[in-house]
Amino acid sequence: MQYIVYTDVDGTLVDENYSYEAAKEAVEELIKREIPIVFCTSKTRREIEVYRSQLGIKDPFISENGGAIFIASSYFEFDYRYDYELSSDDQRYRVIELGTRYEELRRKLKEIEEESEGTFNIRGFGDMSAEEVAMDSGLSLQEAELSKMREYDEAFKVRAGERARIFEKIEAKGLHFTVGGRYCHILGDNDKGKAVKILNALYEKKYARVKTIGVGDSLNDLPMLRAVDIPVLVAKPDGRHESIEEERGIQIRKEEGIGPLGWKHVMEDLILRR
Repeated sequence: MQYIVYTDVDGTLVDENYSYEAAKEAVEELIKREIPIVFCTSKTRREIEVYRSQLGIKDPFISENGGAIFIASSYFEFDYRYDYELSSDDQRYRVIELGTRYEELRRKLKEIEEESEGTFNIRGFGDMSAEEVAMDSGLSLQEAELSKMREYDEAFKVRAGERARIFEKIEAKGLHFTVGGRYCHILGDNDKGKAVKILNALYEKKYARVKTIGVGDSLNDLPMLRAVDIPVLVAKPDGRHESIEEERGIQIRKEEGIGPLGWKHVMEDLILRR
């Protein structure tokens, strides 16, 4: 039986200060045991590449809420369908594209704002400088620059009272939305779960028998949690858990540890101490 770990990043593998130190030891042990760690996050490819490099992770990853799957060209030794190849720094990927291109998402979001004739105040990453993103999100300036290199998802902020109406407008234009820990997101016909299912099929071809674990902290992780064998929610900084399973018919393990500390406990309990 081969374990596969799918993980959100913000609020899960990293804490509210973007530190993964509490989870680092568990990550290193999983790598030693050759257990794949697949990032499945709203972050951009360029942001994910930094974390993969720092942690020494070589496995595929899912960017921008399931917008695309990036797989090192030599990772799977069998043929499979992919859309194109991409060279990034010293890495060459095969890319399975599921999302709508960023430029189209931006265009539709602007249409919604203009059609509201001033009623909606939508502020997307594309409207903000790297300095503004850094100040708003707590990212460093370099991290903010990477977060603006979006390909399949626009992160945006709106007044709380406008959300429901804006979400209706997004759906009316044939697009979708999700709500993360810090921002709302507009995206195409993709989500984390669809991408996870595609990768699951590839891993099953490679290993025959797999056991999948998914770890997240917020509502936009639900599609990923539905697509794995063992769905887990880690606690938020205030100690509470996102309430998503009762009304959605899914039994989720709730880990009491906050963010990366909870992540570490999950890996120890489910894999490392067995």
